[in-house]
Amino acid sequence: MSSELRVKKLRGSGGYVVAALTDEQQTKASIGGPDLFLAPLCRMDTDRMSKHMCNMCDKEYEGPPEIHYENPNEEVAPGLTLVEKGRYSCKVCNSTIAEYREFRKEDEQEADRTAEQPQHQEQQPSVAPTPTVAAETASAPPPPAAAPPPPPAAAPSTATVPQQSPPADTPSDASSVSDINGRAVYDENAIKIGIVNRIGIDSANTMVLVITKDDGDEEAVPWSSVRKVGEIVLLGSGPADAPAAATAAADVGNSGRCSSCGFENREGSRFCEECGAKL
Repeated sequence: MSSELRVKKLRGSGGYVVAALTDEQQTKASIGGPDLFLAPLCRMDTDRMSKHMCNMCDKEYEGPPEIHYENPNEEVAPGLTLVEKGRYSCKVCNSTIAEYREFRKEDEQEADRTAEQPQHQEQQPSVAPTPTVAAETASAPPPPAAAPPPPPAAAPSTATVPQQSPPADTPSDASSVSDINGRAVYDENAIKIGIVNRIGIDSANTMVLVITKDDGDEEAVPWSSVRKVGEIVLLGSGPADAPAAATAAADVGNSGRCSSCGFENREGSRFCEECGAKL
């Protein structure tokens, strides 16, 4: 994949940011459709951002927006941890341009821990052969005979590990969520529609399941539509989700409805987040 940087517009709920992206970042920022979104990229390097637009100010500014973030490290689902959340804000009025959530799966955390363990194990042998050990060995033969007991001491530590392994296998949902990528996705009619590409965040800062369909296109499905995660991922029926969608639409109201395309925008926005028309 090319490492060449390309200047792109990244949309958010309250404006947009102009930044230089790699091909990998462009793929991650696309959740279906021609537009790119800022939220899936989480916290970006401000040196890559050249401009930002604030819908509340109705003005485009030179330079990057402000970034505010925190690291809650909170488990939001079995095997899924919220490691960071933050927002991009206008440097003039502090209005939110976009929000993001960064998640980490359990298997990624285990990989990080196992990658750190060999480094500590390599350092321990180098410290072990010290001059004091050699001096004790030469002066008193009995102490060297007492040195072999440490290997048996390692046996109890390994014996305690199997006692912790059954709880890890008990929650079947944890393993299914951590290994969800690549699993087949079926709709409510038991028809296969594609495979799981990744878990992401849409422009409204809600969790979505990004699916690679059989024709190669990507589609973002709200996480609330996921009914079961097992050997496959089963989605809920459309009619069952319709009341929730109707309630959400009623909550938004008509204060931010675009007269051009009908898109429901965030209250106080001056431009449509869908088509860019002035509200």
